[in-house]
Amino acid sequence: MMDKAAARIAAFARRAAAHTPHIATAGYLSEVLAGYRGVPLAGYMAMRTEIDPTPAMAEAAAHGPVGVPVIIGAGQPLKFRVWEPECAMIKGEFGAMIPEAGDWMIPQILIVPLVGFDRRGGRLGYGGGFYDRTLEKLRAVQPTMAIGFAYGAQEDDDLPLEATDQPLDLIVTETGVITP
Repeated sequence: MMDKAAARIAAFARRAAAHTPHIATAGYLSEVLAGYRGVPLAGYMAMRTEIDPTPAMAEAAAHGPVGVPVIIGAGQPLKFRVWEPECAMIKGEFGAMIPEAGDWMIPQILIVPLVGFDRRGGRLGYGGGFYDRTLEKLRAVQPTMAIGFAYGAQEDDDLPLEATDQPLDLIVTETGVITP
């Protein structure tokens, strides 16, 4: 098994090769979220070669609150600001776009960006631990579903996982839904 740094390098290369901007890739994510209309959820604003969940988020926003993550500080869990299509956005930490203003919300469903994933619900992130800390905190007080969203090419059956890595409940790709 390779270490996390080497696994990230390989996963970023697979993601970049699979990245297809401006092509509808969120159809299966929309189908999954349709079964949870009105449940507070949080997605993310795609950066670089991440698969874009915003079409599915926009559909969900018509039925209930949708948030996006805001990095509060190193070593801290994420907070989530309410997002709506066409809301004013500014650059947050690491260049991620966040709503300029708005209320904070607590999601019950979290759409998680991935660097890599396996079919057992393992995920490889960027290495900051933000999503692991956030999911651990949310799951300590309420059931919280983690939906990993990635290109199918990001799958890797040999991820270097650790005990602190929070599992995914579902993985959605441009080609279908994987239930661990």
